Amino acid sequence: MSDASKGPVKVPLRNNIRRYTRSVFLFLLPCLAGTALFLGDPQRFESVARYFGVQISENSPPRPVLVEPAAVSTPAPPRSTDIPVRLIEAPEPEVAGQFLRMWRVSGPVICKALRDAGIETSEWRAPSMRSTSRECYFQRIYRRNDVRPLSSVFLRVKGSASGDIVDIRGKLVGPPMDAEGRLDAGHMKIFETLVRQAGWSDFQDALAPIRSLRDFENERFGAYFSFKRDAASADSYNFMLVVAAGSGPQTRTKAYFSAERWVEAPDPRITELSVPISQLASKQGAYRQQGVASR
Repeated sequence: MSDASKGPVKVPLRNNIRRYTRSVFLFLLPCLAGTALFLGDPQRFESVARYFGVQISENSPPRPVLVEPAAVSTPAPPRSTDIPVRLIEAPEPEVAGQFLRMWRVSGPVICKALRDAGIETSEWRAPSMRSTSRECYFQRIYRRNDVRPLSSVFLRVKGSASGDIVDIRGKLVGPPMDAEGRLDAGHMKIFETLVRQAGWSDFQDALAPIRSLRDFENERFGAYFSFKRDAASADSYNFMLVVAAGSGPQTRTKAYFSAERWVEAPDPRITELSVPISQLASKQGAYRQQGVASR
């Protein structure tokens, strides 16, 4: 008789227990892994619990700190600065006189200024009928002997027929002194008037040595001013003031201050006129672009 006729075959109990244990192990393995994962990160475990509405800890979790993106600073728009027109006008002759030695007064004017100061110069005129030059002069002899003056003063301002001054020369012989041994005020008016009319403030330094009858010699920006004791006479003094613009710096300075090299200034009655610096910059940029395009 075959084995099938004997009835169903019974599986051993040992195999059933083995399969059951394996199934339980496979079911518990994911649970244990998930538990270990959440226990390793309590905040994540509490977040999952809060998702299902379960309060795990009494203390409320700290709110997450929101880091705002850094604000990008935008550059401020360029400010418009106004430049008064007077700052870009051509230099004035008064300013030029401090750098370029030139007579800003005419011969007749300086002769009149000397007369107003008490120095009785002659009128501005030609020294002779055929002379093309002009001059005014002052001469006074206070004391003399049979040979020469012992005390005198001589001054001459020489120039052209148009009134331009060429030079100023003079001589003091036996000049009177005051009680302190200085040149008397009447003679000092000659030099004070010349320096004031020339308008060169740096030549004010010449007045102190002249007042003390000490030698002075200086040349600045083409002007030469000297006051020296005469080598032939211990009591005589020669002085001279000459302007000669011939050097390279003199020529360049004269060209800079020439009115022909500057744009004509606007109407001086418009006192509020100004030019924005932004407009000047844009114009300069346009000029550069035109120059590049022309190349």
